[in-house]
Amino acid sequence: MKTQKLLTALLLFVMCNSSIGQGNLTPPGPPAPTMKSLDQIEARTPISSVPYTISSPGSYYLTANLSDSWVIEGGILLRRASSLAGTNAITVAASGVTLDLNGFTISCTLGESTGAAIWLNSGMRDVSIHNGHIQGSVTNNGGGVYGGNGFAYGISYSNNWPLNVLVSHVSVSGCLHDGISLIKGESSVVEGCTVHTVGGNGIVASTIKQSTAMDCGNSAINGNQVSDSQGQCSGNGYGIYAATAQNCSGFCDGSGTGLYANTATGCSGESFTGTGLSAYIANCCTGLTDFGTALSVTHNVNSF
Repeated sequence: MKTQKLLTALLLFVMCNSSIGQGNLTPPGPPAPTMKSLDQIEARTPISSVPYTISSPGSYYLTANLSDSWVIEGGILLRRASSLAGTNAITVAASGVTLDLNGFTISCTLGESTGAAIWLNSGMRDVSIHNGHIQGSVTNNGGGVYGGNGFAYGISYSNNWPLNVLVSHVSVSGCLHDGISLIKGESSVVEGCTVHTVGGNGIVASTIKQSTAMDCGNSAINGNQVSDSQGQCSGNGYGIYAATAQNCSGFCDGSGTGLYANTATGCSGESFTGTGLSAYIANCCTGLTDFGTALSVTHNVNSF
């Protein structure tokens, strides 16, 4: 009897609940897009030809390889351009600028090497340059004499020092003077960059990390804090010159110093006729030379 009553109650419960309306199960329409465009997140200004002057703060990017030989118009048409000799390809005339080279190359192969690929006007600050290539056609004759067409500088500045400048993942080659030249004492950072075949300094900045400068007429790498980097000069300069150097190697083909630092840790230096490694404090470092001084250290800790 009890079982009969339980079954009857369960049947009534199911019948009552099955009669409750379930609502409209048909979706009202396709879902609306929720993603923002890149311009909504960060408005960016394209650069499709050179010379170009950045006169307002903001974000800029290259749309193609740019050179003094050919430029792109409208993304399709190619035309012959005038030489960049004596002028700068891109001039940064505003603070608060991000310049994305977007994996492209700025090149100069015509005329005398007197301009720069990227030039920071006097007193610019809060500038970021990254992800691309700068290429001139200056070469080393094998004896430390540099000459040819193209850029005088890869990235450099005018008069008053630039403040808070970051250059990352940029390669520079074939410049008559400096590759990446910033001021050492004003929060400038160069990270993950390469420089090859420049007649002056390779990389100059306050902090230099994970970078390489080879075949430089003067000092290859010159910074306050230098780490995980490699430099090679062809004359009487320095492969690496730093206040503090960590896990670095410097080499000089001539009479200069392979690596110099106030404090060097885990570093190596080599010179042909000069000093291999010179430091006030050297911890776990090595110095080599063919005809000079291998190691010149005031306080030596496990170095040889």
